[in-house]
Amino acid sequence: MNKVEANLMAWLRNTHAMEEQAVTMLTSLASRTGDYPDVKARIESHLAETKRQAEALEECIKRRGGDTSILKDLAAKTVAFGQGVSGMFVEDEIVKGAMASYTFEHMEAAAYRVLIAAAEAVGDTQTQTVCERILQEELSMASDLERQLSILTRKYLSRSRVK
Repeated sequence: MNKVEANLMAWLRNTHAMEEQAVTMLTSLASRTGDYPDVKARIESHLAETKRQAEALEECIKRRGGDTSILKDLAAKTVAFGQGVSGMFVEDEIVKGAMASYTFEHMEAAAYRVLIAAAEAVGDTQTQTVCERILQEELSMASDLERQLSILTRKYLSRSRVK
């Protein structure tokens, strides 16, 4: 395996771990957004997408002769669990969670842009196609979160005045 192919495999493993982290984060956030049904529904929809994304990346890794990094996946899930637990102790979790999710979606989009370029460089059109599809899903979620941030903030502030 040459250096370019090695980089692609490492980045695929890193992105797979990132998706595993996203599953944990989204699961935690969805469980505590009952007061915001539209947001909860979108998070749950993206959670299902994210699980499929992790599976698709794992298939790309295996097709290329590799396997996922159990250590990276575990570390990512541990970080996400800590983030989820810490959110339980802040009153404005919905706002902070939306901000964190928006940021995370852009980080994921950047990772997929890197993977697309690397897959193209090694001629792996299957991985490139998978990553292009996932990139569009990540951008869609980021766009939805962007539209929701001010609405969510106003709703949160309105509810906090009542308390």
